[in-house]
Parts: sequence; C-alpha cells; structure tokens
Amino acid sequence: MNTNQIINMIIRRFMRKAINKGVNTGIDMAVGRGKPQGEMTESEREQAQKAKETGKKARDMAKLARRLGRF
Repeated sequence: MNTNQIINMIIRRFMRKAINKGVNTGIDMAVGRGKPQGEMTESEREQAQKAKETGKKARDMAKLARRLGRF
C-alpha cells in the first residue's frame, strides 16, 4: 500500500463515523420534538413512545442500508 491509499482509508473511516452520527442526530431531532414528559397527557406520552420506537427502527434501517451499500 502506498501513502495515498492509507490516508484515504483513514479519511473514509472518519467520514463514515461523521455521516452516521449526522444521520442519527437528524432522526433523533425529527422524532424528539414535543413537550417534556411532565407536561404530556397519557395519550401524548404513548404517541411520543411510539415515535421513539419508530425513530429507533429508522436508525436500524439506515444502518442496514449503509451496510448493504458497501457491497
């Protein structure tokens, strides 16, 4: 391996981590909107919990898509 290949490999690793973190943060921000737990009614709490679960599923699917995209 030459120096250029090693540098590209390291840069790709850091870029992948940064992009993954950005995707996860964006999903969290989209899902996390709302009031604090104390101000919510019971139905709002249930809806927030479902949104949180949906966000986790979305992150898992994004992770799977990134994994499949490498091949």
